Amino acid sequence: MISAAPATVYFAIPGDIQTLTGGYGYDRRLIAGLDQLGMQVARLQLSGLFPMPDAAAVADADARFNALPDGAIVLADGLAYGVMDQIAEQHCKRLRIIALCHHPLALEAGLSQEQSQKLHDSEKRALDAAVAVVVTSAATATLLNQQFAIPDSKITVAQPGTDRQPFAACSGNPPRLLTVATLTPRKAHDVLIDALAQIRHLPWVARFVGGSEFDPEWASQLQEKANAYRFGKRIELVGALSDLSGEYASADAFVLPSLFEGYGMVFAEALSFGLPIVAARAGAVPDVVPESAGMLVPPGDVDALADTLATLLKDMPLRNRLQHGAQQAAVKLPEWNDTAAIVANLIQEVRNR
Repeated sequence: MISAAPATVYFAIPGDIQTLTGGYGYDRRLIAGLDQLGMQVARLQLSGLFPMPDAAAVADADARFNALPDGAIVLADGLAYGVMDQIAEQHCKRLRIIALCHHPLALEAGLSQEQSQKLHDSEKRALDAAVAVVVTSAATATLLNQQFAIPDSKITVAQPGTDRQPFAACSGNPPRLLTVATLTPRKAHDVLIDALAQIRHLPWVARFVGGSEFDPEWASQLQEKANAYRFGKRIELVGALSDLSGEYASADAFVLPSLFEGYGMVFAEALSFGLPIVAARAGAVPDVVPESAGMLVPPGDVDALADTLATLLKDMPLRNRLQHGAQQAAVKLPEWNDTAAIVANLIQEVRNR
């Protein structure tokens, strides 16, 4: 039997790790943090077709897992792992697999009931085959326990970290509303555009920062919707950016009405810059955004979102209070070294079993 190098952790990640999403950002910072703690992380690159792989992508993933030494510890990103149930079941007795679940694949927006059920079943089998599961929020831990029957004893919460930032001035005229999210249906940019149409009589400009590569057709529909309202330059879809600090620093409020979030790293980032937040009460968002710093509305409710944005824009004392609340929340946010330490402790525990 071949033994794994004692300090090596194999991190299975689909596609390009430099992809500008919260999940990939988490993976990048986790790898950097584990490296600083002296852990050797070997990247196991899987096909970028996951979570919708073809036969060749699945065969390639199986071959890569098969090539790992007996006893190896594998940290598997859920974007791929959730549909790798057969591979997980085949290798779980030989490898020690730790699943990293950012959020369940079955909860992505735009899926048919049949697609959602299929993803739920495959992810449950994959999670059952793992020796441990890392999630990014207590809300996701509860969800996995209640909907996937994963025992609490198997789940470790490692919240994303943030970097300490200078607070935004929040003094724009007109106020600048910032949205940071990949252009996919779950992020509900369409709901936001419809809500902004209801308050076009108020002063504001909006910047939608996020890539279109995951769903180009949806991104095109969003641009067409904005064009149909004749917003002109009031709404700007600026694409993905590698450095968001300038966007947060020049914003007056952060707005993102996602239909579900396993954590919502961008909300924590917005808080780190002291920005008031408007969001939907969905997934882990209420756990990330305190009432003192943000206003939450029902998911998918255009009218409620429009009314809340109007209140925020017209009530300067309210905006000032939420800004102050965000600044207070910022100092309590975990840092990335905290995230890495939690995962490192879990890896060491699994190694010692």
